[in-house]
Amino acid sequence: MKIILASKSGVRKRILDTYNIDNEVIASNVDEHEIKESLLAEGADPLLISKNLAEIKSIKVSKKNPDRYVLGADSVISLNNELINKPNSRKEALTILKKLNNSKHYLISSVSIAKNGAMIWNHTDSSELKMKNLNENELSSYLNKIETRTLIAYGVYQIEANGLELFEYVKGDKDSIMGLPIKEIINYIDQLKK
Repeated sequence: MKIILASKSGVRKRILDTYNIDNEVIASNVDEHEIKESLLAEGADPLLISKNLAEIKSIKVSKKNPDRYVLGADSVISLNNELINKPNSRKEALTILKKLNNSKHYLISSVSIAKNGAMIWNHTDSSELKMKNLNENELSSYLNKIETRTLIAYGVYQIEANGLELFEYVKGDKDSIMGLPIKEIINYIDQLKK
């Protein structure tokens, strides 16, 4: 069974490949910023925003690929129930790291599977992370190790790269933190095969 991954995320594709899930990438190209702004205006919390974005991505691609299973995914950071967006610049990335510094926050990863233009399954996972108390030089030094386009595409920390060095502790599934709660996806795919 081959699924469509409605995401340009190289990390998500690698996770699927690592677990031998046959897949092809067809990016959804939804305007995440516009959707987030609309949901925030309606009072949505970060968890609901993550779930909605994953669902919208899977359904959009599914409508153009009927009879195929389409996996949409989204991850957001929630600090005191406030949505922390991906940075648009290195300066913004430093501001975000300062905000997260010495604080506990949650990384929420949502996935949705759609078929024939409708969601048929979804799952949301929340991981707790506590950043160390770092000074501005340490934060800048960390950011200097990351290319600007990577920061803008994936956010201020990459757990799969050097991101772990920022944290006092990380409680949660590593694959989920990287953007794909793969164990739950595998369980659902196994059910579909029965």
